[in-house]
Amino acid sequence: MSERLYETIEIDNIKDMLNKTNNLYCNKPAYKIKDSNGNYTIFSHKEVREMVDALGTALIDMGLKDKRIAVIGENRYEWEIAYLSIVCGTGIVVPLDKSLPENELESLIERSEVEAIFYSKKYEEVLTKIKYSENNKLKHLITMDSKQHSEGIYSQSELISKGKNLIAQGNKEFLNAKIDSEKMSIMLFTSGTTSSSKVVALSHKNICSNLMDIGSILDVSSDDIFLSILPIHHVFECTVGFLFSLYKGAQTVFCDGLRHVVDNLKEYNVSIMACVPGIYERIFGMIRKQVEKQGKLEYVLQKEEELRNSTMEERKKAFKEIHDLIGGNVKLFISGAAALDPVIEEKYRLLGINLVQGYGLTETSPVVAVGTKKYHKIGSIGKAVPSDEVKIVDVNKEGIGELVVKGPNVALGYYEDENATKEAFDGEWFYTGDLAKIDDEGYIFICGRKKSVIVLKNGKNIFPEEMENLVNKIEGVKESFIFGKQLSDDKENIKINVEVVFDREIVKDVYKVETEEEIYKALLEKIKEVNAQMPKYKAIRGMIITEEPLIKTTTNKIKRQANLDAINKLEN
Repeated sequence: MSERLYETIEIDNIKDMLNKTNNLYCNKPAYKIKDSNGNYTIFSHKEVREMVDALGTALIDMGLKDKRIAVIGENRYEWEIAYLSIVCGTGIVVPLDKSLPENELESLIERSEVEAIFYSKKYEEVLTKIKYSENNKLKHLITMDSKQHSEGIYSQSELISKGKNLIAQGNKEFLNAKIDSEKMSIMLFTSGTTSSSKVVALSHKNICSNLMDIGSILDVSSDDIFLSILPIHHVFECTVGFLFSLYKGAQTVFCDGLRHVVDNLKEYNVSIMACVPGIYERIFGMIRKQVEKQGKLEYVLQKEEELRNSTMEERKKAFKEIHDLIGGNVKLFISGAAALDPVIEEKYRLLGINLVQGYGLTETSPVVAVGTKKYHKIGSIGKAVPSDEVKIVDVNKEGIGELVVKGPNVALGYYEDENATKEAFDGEWFYTGDLAKIDDEGYIFICGRKKSVIVLKNGKNIFPEEMENLVNKIEGVKESFIFGKQLSDDKENIKINVEVVFDREIVKDVYKVETEEEIYKALLEKIKEVNAQMPKYKAIRGMIITEEPLIKTTTNKIKRQANLDAINKLEN
């Protein structure tokens, strides 16, 4: 595991975190918000905490003490204030995925038994409809957008004003609320259909242990600026982006959309971002194009080699112009939620851009391991955070086995699902379902999901993620999906197939092809080149091409079974 490199503030719960850090950072900016006219508003850490106290006081006054309250919407400071006001003394918070279709949203509201929900304007119509269903307990709708209550809908802004008045009159019910750090305070649904999704039960202890751990190994301070970009209901963004920023007294700004990431990095002078590999690949592509446009690619490649054994600071100075393309202030990029291409990781670091991989799950609050300034290896997710113990079980001849984790950040279990809890939790150990190997120095390398491994007739294991990485490097390929296909004449004999999602414009331009048949042949030739890089048993024997994107979760993970079902349906 990693050793602690920086001092941290000891916290027992999220309320304790807000109180202790307020004393240190009260006058520092917590949020910089841009309105539709391009004007900025800054909220200090003190103002944030005052809003949380006021809103929590108003919620208790509404009769919501110890109730379950959901939050749904895009990344915005009102979402974060709502979350904190629930979890720091009112009740249990239930963050919901903003991309859910109506039927799934209704199902989760029923399953979680929420009695109130904070929401963005776009959800008003569907939530008003759901509220009148007899199948749920939903009583109160609270909009983040309206400034006043109207037609039975509460205004978050007005509730904050009401709460401030209640506090001024001596109401201290929220301020003095005691937090049980060990009990379930956060209900998180895993990705999947509503029938298969599980509810992860997290406590304040789970989250706070993780905040202290990552604070002790990552070089982050109150001078840093975080760009919030990943869906905030997801525990990766919620802990590493939102709560960690508040814990360190840093400032949070919100991304205007995926197409605006680079502009936002420059606009806000961003220093920290936690995101998925696809975004880092897109940013690198932009950097590469700009360097080529300036006719400096050969010079940059040569300089990279010259500085290969230099420090990150030396590289940063040498490539100042490149750093300026992304704002000039980037200190740390964290990649998570999916595997990062080691080639991309190395390219960033050769330019002096500190890109590291992290790894975690909803069930671990989420961070299990992350690369740091001191502990880093290309292709590795780093070492386990200081409070966690990790090991691999059921190890094969190649040293690969299932990664299991023990530590204070491991969830209480799956809410009201004894069978699923027994399957994944063995005493203090959580079975991640991910296959990994750990080297002699403690660096962890993720190999793929246990459930997605394809076992061939000869006993060899195929890790789809590894092969998809190679296919995705083919020019014109947006993404790919590796799957095993049984031969009709031999049910035990499985051949590797791939579904390729291609970009028609790029393929036409690069390969000078027009028809579907020509495109197929051109991409097949490239697949043969990929096969030449691998042992014969890994060779791809069949290919499907499409322009339809793969079915993915909101954090861009491929839903393997859903994609396989879609392929089978198409072929049958």
